Formats: sequence, C-alpha cells, structure tokens
Amino acid sequence: MHNDDLADDGLIQRCRSGDDRAFGELVAKYQNLVYGLIYRLAADRTHAEDLAQDVFLRIHRGLPYFRGEARLSTWIFRIVQHVCVETRGKRRVNLSLDQPPGDRGPRSEPGGPDTAFADLELRDRLEKAMAKLPEQYRFLIAAHYLRGVRYEALAESLNLPLGTIKTHLYRAKRRLRDLLDT
Repeated sequence: MHNDDLADDGLIQRCRSGDDRAFGELVAKYQNLVYGLIYRLAADRTHAEDLAQDVFLRIHRGLPYFRGEARLSTWIFRIVQHVCVETRGKRRVNLSLDQPPGDRGPRSEPGGPDTAFADLELRDRLEKAMAKLPEQYRFLIAAHYLRGVRYEALAESLNLPLGTIKTHLYRAKRRLRDLLDT
C-alpha cells in the first residue's frame, strides 16, 4: 500500500467519524483533479464548478459506503465519469472573447504578435475538436493526457481491461489528431 493510500484511508476514517475538517482536506487534495477533468468535458467554468460540487456532494454522501476495494482516486474518477455522462447532451458554452486573459504576461504592443489570442485560438481549436469526440474518448484524453491519470487507474475505474484502455486512448488520440489537422 502506498503512503498516499494510507493518507487517504486516514482521511476516510476521519470523515466517517464526522470530522468536517477531514472532508475539507479531501476536497483540497482532489479538487484540482476533479475540476480539471470536468472542465475538459464541460468547457464552461460555471457549469464545471457546479458539476464539481455535485461530485464532492456525492463523495460526501458515498464515503460511508466506500469499501476500499479500489483506491480512493479510482472511486472518485468513477463518480466524475458518472456525473459527466449524466449531463451529456447539455449545451456547452464557449469562452467569451471579452473575458480577461488571466495570467498571460504583459500585453502585446499594437502591431506586434498577440500571443494571448494565439493561445486562445489554439485552446478553442482543441476544445472544438474534443467536443466532436465520443464522450468516453473525451474522458480518457482529459484524464490521461491532460490530468496525468495512469492507464491502470483508468482501467480500474472504468472496469475495463488495461489493453482496452490503451486501445481506446490510441484511437482517441488518432481521432483528435485527425480533427485538429482538418
């Protein structure tokens, strides 16, 4: 058992005993992963935040029933996937061009190259291409390539053989590349 698994077991036990601070620690530990996966699938910040809250609500409600047969992170991936599948078919909202670019460094000079626009354009192309992928391919690409989730964790969370995960990821990546090349 990894140190991370032991730490998660301790958090789970503290949460089950009614320690609200423990659940706050669990949220802090997994919020970037959960939000990152959901945002890649929802592509709208407000909607992604709502879905992330739903995920953590389900985690809170489900902790008493978590048996520990899988790693906590694997169980959380399953919940994220279920929440995203349930909301499939809802319209995605694209980023506003009026939205401030955030921490992109200094503004470009008039007549100079606008790297913020180039970044926005690239991200927009990627989001549009990912939106054309089947839901499962989007989830796999977001989880593995954008959030660093390992093949084994994906296979366990989706109840699929490791070879199937690798095949789906290969096909998803090839299909995404084809969409980006068009």
